[in-house]
Amino acid sequence: MLKLDRRVVVEGVGTALLLAAVVGSGIMAERLAGGNAAVALLANSLATGGALLALISAFGPLSGAHFNPLVTVALALRGSFPRREVPAYAAAQGLGALAGVVIANLMFGIAAIDFSTRARGGAGQLLGEVVATFGLLSIVLACGRRQAPGAVAGYITAAYWFTSSTSFANPAVTLGRCLSDTFAGIRPADAPLFIAAQSAGALLSFAFIRWLNPAPEAA
Repeated sequence: MLKLDRRVVVEGVGTALLLAAVVGSGIMAERLAGGNAAVALLANSLATGGALLALISAFGPLSGAHFNPLVTVALALRGSFPRREVPAYAAAQGLGALAGVVIANLMFGIAAIDFSTRARGGAGQLLGEVVATFGLLSIVLACGRRQAPGAVAGYITAAYWFTSSTSFANPAVTLGRCLSDTFAGIRPADAPLFIAAQSAGALLSFAFIRWLNPAPEAA
C-alpha cells in the first residue's frame, strides 16, 4: 500500500479529474446540444460514468478511489479505512474538486471561478439527493472491490436520469460545482441543503448495510 501522502495526492488528482469530466462534459454538451436539454444530460451522464469507471479502476488499487468524503467516512465507520486518515482524504477530495472545476472552466474559456446561478432546490430535488446518496453508499459498502468500478459508474450514470437532482451524491462535487455557472453548476445558496440531504442519505445507507451486517473488509 502507498504511504498516506501519496494516497492523498492520488485522491486529490482523481477527484480533480472527475470534476473536470463532470463540468467539462456539461459545458461541451450544452454547447453542442443546440438547446436540447435531454441530449445535453445524456452526454453529461455518459461522460461522467465513463470517467468514473476509468478512474476507479486505475486509482482504486492505489488510494481506494473514494473521491467522496461521505464514502471515506462510511468506510472508516465500518472499520474498512483508518479513521485517523479521514481528514487528509476529505481535504484532498475538496481541494481536488475545486481544482477540477477551475481547470474545466479554463479549458472552455470561462473565468477560472464563475459562481453558478443555476437554481437547484425544493423538496423534490432534496429527496433526489437522499435517494442518490443512499444508493451510491449502499453500492460502495456492499460491493467487492472488483465489482465497484462498474457498479458505481453504472449507478451514477443511471441516477443522472432517475433522480430529480441529477445525482450529485457527493459534498466535494457539490462545492466544486458551485464555481461554474454552466449546465453542471449549482448556486452556492443551494449547496448547504444538498449536502445535508446527501449526509442524510449516507446515514440511512450506513444503517441499512449495518443492519444487513456484511463482514467488513480489513483496513
